[in-house]
Amino acid sequence: MGTVVAERRIEAVAQDGTRFEVVVRLGTPRPDPLSSNGDWLCPHQIAGLGSEEVAGAYGVDSLQALLLSVYSVRVKLAESGVTLDWLGMPELGLTVEPALR
Repeated sequence: MGTVVAERRIEAVAQDGTRFEVVVRLGTPRPDPLSSNGDWLCPHQIAGLGSEEVAGAYGVDSLQALLLSVYSVRVKLAESGVTLDWLGMPELGLTVEPALR
C-alpha cells in the first residue's frame, strides 16, 4: 500500500442488524513499475468487508489513477450487499459534482 493519503470510516449494518465499521484507504499514486509507457498505479484497500487485500487502479497519469481508484472503491462497496452510511451522503460522499459557474 505504501503511504496512505486518504482514509474514510463508514458505518455499516449487516443483514442481521450487527453494526460494524468499514475503512477505505487510498495510497499515494506512483509510477507503475511494470509499465513501459509511464502509466501510474494508485493502491486502495477496503477493510471490514472480508478480504482486506490491497488492490489498485491504473491511469495514464497520477490523477487518473487516483480517480479510477476511488471509482473502483465505490463499485466494490455498492456490490458488497451491506447497508453503508457516511454522514447520510449519497454514494458515501465518494462522488463530487460541485456547481460550476
